[in-house]
Amino acid sequence: EVQLVESGGGLVQAGGSLRLSCAASGFTFDDYAIGWFRRAPGKEREGVSCISRSGGSTYSADSVKGRFTISSDNAKNTVYLQMNSLKSEDTAVYYCAADKTIDPNYCGSSWHLYEYWGQGTQVTVSS
Repeated sequence: EVQLVESGGGLVQAGGSLRLSCAASGFTFDDYAIGWFRRAPGKEREGVSCISRSGGSTYSADSVKGRFTISSDNAKNTVYLQMNSLKSEDTAVYYCAADKTIDPNYCGSSWHLYEYWGQGTQVTVSS
């Protein structure tokens, strides 16, 4: 059974930090790029960051560049999203997703590319 399980969300004050984890199982992790997406109330799903299956390429949305860092531990089948300098506008449910890619150095920012999704973890930033 394919599973992507997010953890690490919570309530934090503006300026604080959180680290989200995405633990994957049930598929060949090394064949997939992993992306982080978020959905805030009343807004559309937004691509936040992604990492290629080689780990050699990453993408971050302009809104989080310089504040969020994505990384991968292939030995643990886990991808992390380190979020620093959090702002109230970062409040959302955060999802990780997996996309099987041919190019080991590619990851896409569009949610429709991704096949498997986790259930999400809530991040709330208080101002």
